[in-house]
Amino acid sequence: MSFKDLCVLVTGSASGLGAATAQQIASDGARVIVNYSSSKKEAEETAELCRKAGAAEVLVVQGDVAKDDDCKKLAAAAAPWGRLDALINNAGVTKHVPNHGLLDELSADDFQRIYAVNVVGTFQMIRAARALLEAGAKASGHNSAVVNIASVAGINGGGSSVAYAASKGALITMTKSLGRALAPAIRVNAVCPGYIDTPWFSKGRGQEAADKLREQVKGRVPLKLASRPEDIAELVTFLASPASGNMTGEAVRMDAGMHLNGG
Repeated sequence: MSFKDLCVLVTGSASGLGAATAQQIASDGARVIVNYSSSKKEAEETAELCRKAGAAEVLVVQGDVAKDDDCKKLAAAAAPWGRLDALINNAGVTKHVPNHGLLDELSADDFQRIYAVNVVGTFQMIRAARALLEAGAKASGHNSAVVNIASVAGINGGGSSVAYAASKGALITMTKSLGRALAPAIRVNAVCPGYIDTPWFSKGRGQEAADKLREQVKGRVPLKLASRPEDIAELVTFLASPASGNMTGEAVRMDAGMHLNGG
């Protein structure tokens, strides 16, 4: 799973899973682009942790992946390297409406913003980075990788809201489509996490509700644990690395066994 001398772009990497993934990849001597939309301070902190971990080079680039020009700007930041070896599409948004029967709590604007980031933004990033990913494959002699961060919500229709689940289902389908279309130079896979213990839930539902949810998850899943960002980042890192060079079009679930209990 060596990333030494490889070039990687991680969207939405100011905090949470994106930050954990950037740090794991950086620890192997990669060049890393840390991206943020609005959390500049957190992004700079992540970048500093990447440098301390052993990154060959770290760039911090602002950009909202829902905007095509920002996606092009992000890809252009890697142009001086002449290549990208992996693109990790981690940027994502939701609106927390966990009771899926409350249809009036989701507007058309909510759907459009969630899809703009989670689905269209991912497509735009892949399109913007395609030439650099192909250059990376040519330079290294092995295929480059795209890893899309989906969710078990895209498989089981659960999660933080109907709109979020629908967007992640669309992302899984797009992973399959582009896995076929971009082969053999570029592999495209998705990770489908279950619950991850990050500020995502406290920001969306409040600290008390987030704490309650964490304990509920731990009691419900067979492995009796709440996954940390670092746990899921191990899988993301594997799919982004040459070690998974014979995988494409896969949506890999990592949910502490929740699906075994019907979750």
